[in-house]
Amino acid sequence: MRIDYRRVFPQAVRAMGGLEQAVQESALESELLELVRMRASQLNGCAYCLDMHSKDARARRESEQRLYVLSAWREAPFYSARERAALAWCEALTLLAGSGAPGDVFEELARQFDEQEIVALTLAVVAINGWNRFAVGLRSPVGDYVSPHAAEQPAVASRDGK
Repeated sequence: MRIDYRRVFPQAVRAMGGLEQAVQESALESELLELVRMRASQLNGCAYCLDMHSKDARARRESEQRLYVLSAWREAPFYSARERAALAWCEALTLLAGSGAPGDVFEELARQFDEQEIVALTLAVVAINGWNRFAVGLRSPVGDYVSPHAAEQPAVASRDGK
């Protein structure tokens, strides 16, 4: 780790937490948000956030198949029209310099989401791109994250039935 930003500047973490709180209070589905967070993190090469959000998605019962092919979502039949619109918007905003947030992507987004959801989704993309920049730039250690959502799931019996 280059800098422990959480210790050095806790106000920044609180501010980012405020963004996350607003997104969590929106009508957007948690499963959709995890896919968006993962896709932005793939594009930004953020191992810390990929580790976190893949664990959160799995804890929320997301299928392994959908997680594995997320980077090729356009070619996979496993995503709804709503998810596809969100992923396209995520990519357009994450790669903003190259995309300019094209009109056709926004038009499809507007067919799938109402205005409040579009603003919330845009904020979710803003937030994950911010977290990616903290984690990649300041080299957050990868691998130790434990999803708080795992406790929400009922225990599953092991292969030997125990």
